[in-house]
Amino acid sequence: MVLKKRSPRAPPPKEQIDAMIRVDHAGEYGAVRIYQGQLDALKGTACEDTIRHMQDQEKEHLATFDKLIQDRHVRPTALSPLWHIAGYAMGYLTGRLGEKAAMACTVAVEEAIDEHYSEQEQTLKDLGTEPELYETVARFRQEELEHRDIGLDHGAEQTPGYALLYGSIKRASKLAIFLSKRI
Repeated sequence: MVLKKRSPRAPPPKEQIDAMIRVDHAGEYGAVRIYQGQLDALKGTACEDTIRHMQDQEKEHLATFDKLIQDRHVRPTALSPLWHIAGYAMGYLTGRLGEKAAMACTVAVEEAIDEHYSEQEQTLKDLGTEPELYETVARFRQEELEHRDIGLDHGAEQTPGYALLYGSIKRASKLAIFLSKRI
């Protein structure tokens, strides 16, 4: 990887990496909570195994970022208690609306995460100093896209009010990303 000259307005690389790890840790934690809410709302339904599979992958992602937080002494977000409640509530409420609404939630969240991870990939490529973190983000991004595709394959777009539900959840996810980087 080739080092690019850092913009004078960009934070130092360590601050950028710490913010990435903090927000990714928070996001994976939120995803685990969303899927737990969906599982509790949809227990015994045809999509339970599918949701559990996606949650298991998110748990692996969370474990990776738990380790990075500890190994690199990165301060986790102070908003974790909020994400604990909000993630579960989002998952549970969309699950109570039905399997397709739960999948619409998955599509919205995963598309927000895809955009976020894509930006991180570019930043990491530009920094050129974190090849392992780059590979982790790239792999996790692909798994998030698989989750999005699962949601679409399971009828997410057939949810009544899909555009409103999708847009609201995607905006909420982007707000959570913005806040978790900083707080």
